[in-house]
Amino acid sequence: MNEKSCSFHNEKELRDGQGERVSAGYSPSHDKDNSALVAFKGIPISELKNRGILQALTIEANEWEPAVVSTEVLRAQEEWDAVDTIHPETGIQAGSDQPVQLISFSEALQHFQTVDLSSFKKRIQPTIRRTGLAALRHYLFGPPKLHQGLREERDLVLTIAQCGLDSQDPVHGRVLQTIYKKLTGSKFDCALHGDHWEDLGFQGANPGTDLRGAGFLALLHLLYLVMDSKTLLMAQEIFRLSRHHIQFPFCLMSVNITHIAIQALREECLSRECNRQQRVIPVVNSFYAATFLHLARVWRTQQKTISDSSFVLKDLEVLAKKSPKRLLKTLEIYLAGVSKGQASLPGPQQCLGPQALHSEDLTFTGLCDLQPHSSEGSWLI
Repeated sequence: MNEKSCSFHNEKELRDGQGERVSAGYSPSHDKDNSALVAFKGIPISELKNRGILQALTIEANEWEPAVVSTEVLRAQEEWDAVDTIHPETGIQAGSDQPVQLISFSEALQHFQTVDLSSFKKRIQPTIRRTGLAALRHYLFGPPKLHQGLREERDLVLTIAQCGLDSQDPVHGRVLQTIYKKLTGSKFDCALHGDHWEDLGFQGANPGTDLRGAGFLALLHLLYLVMDSKTLLMAQEIFRLSRHHIQFPFCLMSVNITHIAIQALREECLSRECNRQQRVIPVVNSFYAATFLHLARVWRTQQKTISDSSFVLKDLEVLAKKSPKRLLKTLEIYLAGVSKGQASLPGPQQCLGPQALHSEDLTFTGLCDLQPHSSEGSWLI
């Protein structure tokens, strides 16, 4: 809009509205000030921004009434400012142009080591309670008890498993963002709720609803998997397998494996290895990764489908608790191969034909939606 047309517009607005405003009780001085605002009503916000007019209108240098500024001009200024804070690909409102910083496993763990978890700690049962012959058999033939000095670390693991996802906690949000970016390769932040989480293998738009029975420990395990350079390659390969035509929900399956790790820890199946290494958290992390690796190999070599998932997980739980050392050794060999660029999930992927079931035809039930079959917590998804 040129200066001539703008001037004509000003004069026309003043001429048309003068009589009506005076009859309504406006003073001449107020009418003069308000007419300038009316003159710019037809100008786009972007044009006001480019000419510097919008900034000038928000300053009371010309002794304008504050009420006039707040109802019209400031609203336009807020609308314009909001445009600059929209991420181009996600549409997420943000206070900064900088993406959320990735978080390491150690930093996330340190967060839980420093916050007050006393209310969650009250809920844990560190070991399985056995009675009668089961208690006697475990005492005589079972694994050794965890060393006294490691029990606090064990309790921390079990306590984190009682914590849920808090979308208002910045650390929780960074964990989710890190998992999403590492698995998808995205450089942009994503919403903490949305359909994109279903693409990663959660059941719905809110990842927190799938954490029952494993708590935030399930997300920490995923974080551990994607933030180590060796296990990241494994995670990406399993993730690609999960998106194949014989697919399974990657993150939900991971939650189930975390649940197996929790049960193995409580049943003292990992005590011998924890005592040997004099650590608990690294052993639990490695056990989780080894169990996930074994599941992926079974799924690929035996051409499993989602209809087989409950049977696969049941067998996996029995094997993991019975032979944790064997699983850990398999992971060690796999990671050594990764270092040499040789490791891969074995077995060709072959089409199962029209009889294969697809994921959209089945509901992948959460691990706590079914009642346990025994006092020791056996379960099926």
